[in-house]
Amino acid sequence: MARILVLFAHPTLEKSRVHSQLIRQIPIQQNITFHDLYETYPDFHIDIDREQQLLLSHDIIIFQHPLYWYSGPPIIKQWLDLVLEHGWAYGANGTALTGKVTMQAVTSGGSFDSYNPGGKHKQKLPEYLAPFENTVKICNMDYWPPFVVHGTHRISDTDIQLHATQFKQMLLSLAADRISAAERAGCFYMNDLFPIPSTIQS
Repeated sequence: MARILVLFAHPTLEKSRVHSQLIRQIPIQQNITFHDLYETYPDFHIDIDREQQLLLSHDIIIFQHPLYWYSGPPIIKQWLDLVLEHGWAYGANGTALTGKVTMQAVTSGGSFDSYNPGGKHKQKLPEYLAPFENTVKICNMDYWPPFVVHGTHRISDTDIQLHATQFKQMLLSLAADRISAAERAGCFYMNDLFPIPSTIQS
């Protein structure tokens, strides 16, 4: 069984319809750890040693957060800057995270179609995640496609629940190591591996 760490970051969770449902679907089992960064560090004073030990004790690290201006909430940047230290996570002797898997579970108010060259946002959503991808690759980690929920401003409660169930299925499959390299390479979003009814509106 793979050990999964969900690093969650949402500064206004009480206002989030989607993330509140996603985290409720995170399976309660010994090999899945849910870690709320804003709840743990409301003053942004991140315990570097604690965070590094969490990384060492897990195989798959999932950053779950809303997309804020094509990036993540500020505590994500603070975490990356402090925790991924030179000589530990990267550099000549920085091999602590080599081979670990990283991915993101993100939400966006924009539709899938709006993240295209001819759409409002001009680029595909994964292109906006490139700085994160490059950061973890410098740390010798594998970066997998993201799990994404689009159109969060207009999504129905029913469709939120469907996405939350999809998220749970993904976590269970990751924990059981049921996703092959070929399946992963062939998907744009990790969602693609867990089809849900076509009622979801992009």
